[in-house]
Amino acid sequence: MALTYPFFLLGLLALAVPIVIHLFELRKPKKALFSNTSFIQEVKLVTARQQKLKHLLILLARLGFVLFLVLMFCQPFLPAPKQEQRGGEAVKVLLDTSPSMQVQGEDEQSAFDKAVEEARDIPLAYSASTSFELVNKSSVLLAASLYRDALEQLSISGQTAPVKGTVNKLFDQERNGLQGQTYIFSDFQKNDFSPQLLTQFDTAQQVFLVPLAGKESKNVYVDSLSLEDAFVRTDADISMRIRLHNGGSVAANECQVKVFIGERQAASFQASVEAGGSSTTTVRVRLANTDLQKCRIEVEDFPITFDNTYYFTLQAAPKIRITELATGNGPAQRLYGNEPLFDYTLSSSSNVNYQLLGAANLVLLQEVSRVDAGLRENLREAVQKGKTLVIVPPANPADKQTYNALFRDLGLGPIQWEPAPNGRPVLRDVAAPNAQNPFFRDVFAQQNRPPVMPKAAPVLRWSRSGTEVLRMRDGEAFLAGFPSGQGMVYLFSTPFSGGYSDFTKHALFVPVMYRLAMQSYHNDQQPAYRLNQRTLALAVEGGVGGSERVYKLVKDSLTFIPAQRVQAGELRFDVPPGMQTPGFYRLVRDERPITTLAFNFDKRESDLSHYSAQELRVMIGPNRPNIRVYDANGRESVAQQYKAERVGTPLWRYCLALALACLLIEVLLLRFGSRRQPVSRQPLSQAA
Repeated sequence: MALTYPFFLLGLLALAVPIVIHLFELRKPKKALFSNTSFIQEVKLVTARQQKLKHLLILLARLGFVLFLVLMFCQPFLPAPKQEQRGGEAVKVLLDTSPSMQVQGEDEQSAFDKAVEEARDIPLAYSASTSFELVNKSSVLLAASLYRDALEQLSISGQTAPVKGTVNKLFDQERNGLQGQTYIFSDFQKNDFSPQLLTQFDTAQQVFLVPLAGKESKNVYVDSLSLEDAFVRTDADISMRIRLHNGGSVAANECQVKVFIGERQAASFQASVEAGGSSTTTVRVRLANTDLQKCRIEVEDFPITFDNTYYFTLQAAPKIRITELATGNGPAQRLYGNEPLFDYTLSSSSNVNYQLLGAANLVLLQEVSRVDAGLRENLREAVQKGKTLVIVPPANPADKQTYNALFRDLGLGPIQWEPAPNGRPVLRDVAAPNAQNPFFRDVFAQQNRPPVMPKAAPVLRWSRSGTEVLRMRDGEAFLAGFPSGQGMVYLFSTPFSGGYSDFTKHALFVPVMYRLAMQSYHNDQQPAYRLNQRTLALAVEGGVGGSERVYKLVKDSLTFIPAQRVQAGELRFDVPPGMQTPGFYRLVRDERPITTLAFNFDKRESDLSHYSAQELRVMIGPNRPNIRVYDANGRESVAQQYKAERVGTPLWRYCLALALACLLIEVLLLRFGSRRQPVSRQPLSQAA
């Protein structure tokens, strides 16, 4: 046993007080004579031996009270097996505030509330002079009271950095000489935390892991959402594939799922998902107009509800802008010009409107005899920015070198020109399209006999491409796609005119050209974003004209101004730290709404598989004695476990109990220590 404050032993001098009182009570009594004893009702019949024993017991009780009271102030304790507590160093506390910490435990208390409760008691295990650093807030050292105030200000946030990243931050601080003891309160999800990360800490760095896991439960959430056709149209069925995943450890049976388009319920279904499994369901919805729709998917899944709603947006695609560069009217004009889905413009190759070229989704270079340097540069820039370029080569270009230079600028690889033998094209059959090719998805109906294919005489040949769309029966390419920059280049191997092909008269011409146009449309705005995304990019019209023209994110009464910049018609901004809850946020500029963005929690938070305290101990192993695991679900708090292991077992409570017991014994001795016996009253004459 050891004493925390041994100088209080001077209080043992007070033991002389009960001894003096005892000696004072034992002084010799004086004899008093009475003339008449007729009024005495009873007398105490106590022997001298009994009286002496009583006084001795009272003395011992008083001495015990003083002794144990003094020892209580000395705070005795049993020394701990590990004496590693060091004074003068800051204690770091990292508390996981990710959405997964909302899971309830066996006592119906959330893991986050349990972590705050345990972290509040940490200062009880240290001296009053110890400073604390709450890693979640800042690197400022706080006293115990300010540290507890900072803990109360923490809340669940969708932007919480993964524990993995925060541990790396702590490791960087340790390398810079900021050592000390570190507590990590988390649920330690398996998809985020790896115990191997802790091996980065120096052995002088004491790390205490406190796992807080919820009880076993199901947790069905929306894992992904996809549309079978990226080109969304109004008053047309939209096939939506909803993939559900069960991140819990209990199977979910007949889970109710509802799909809302705006405020209207568009679909409803039930899904059964095994623990750790997935289920995919396809539903069909419709958009009544071209306005952006706030949509959501609600999953009725209890008791875990933080991820039951998935927010997303849908909007019908605008008209696809198509610019054709040709020497005259051609089949593309009749095809695209009569369809309301397209905004078609024909431009002469000798007088190109480069402004229309930069605004187009699809640029069709139709048998232009010569591609000068200015046109070539603008075509390259358009493709680099994500535009789609379709090249239909001429049969006899005025300058093949200009085309070769264009092919090189676009990165199409070696392409060879094949002149027609004897100046006359020899038509060959085009092979039937592959129905498994994603380019032809949902284009062809089931056929009972082989289709009649068009004929063509290629003038270009290449060895390979990124996407083969159509081929000749002899294996040569007819139409292929080449990725270039952020865009796509589609190249036909044959002209449309001059007897080199009858493709424009074939039934395949319309679906192929429509497909090229629809694939050229790219929606820069995604249906949904994550709250913990760092940077978002959106295409906007114009730029910020002045300092007052700032883009803002607004939700109800909350307004956030993100760090932002506009360059080349693209807005890039960081998700503001204050955005912590999922939902719809309006992007506004000059009080004018630009668009609406949907934000959700990171789906990794919904996967509740975690490391238990025992699993963490096994993974850490015996070779890392500086890393300890404390179980917060035990009878003792984390602070009590730390004190018992590294500070010692305090005994002052027992001293207080013994002091009160001695005081009680003294009271009982004084109250019930004397025996009273009744004495019969005698006549005065007999007494005489």
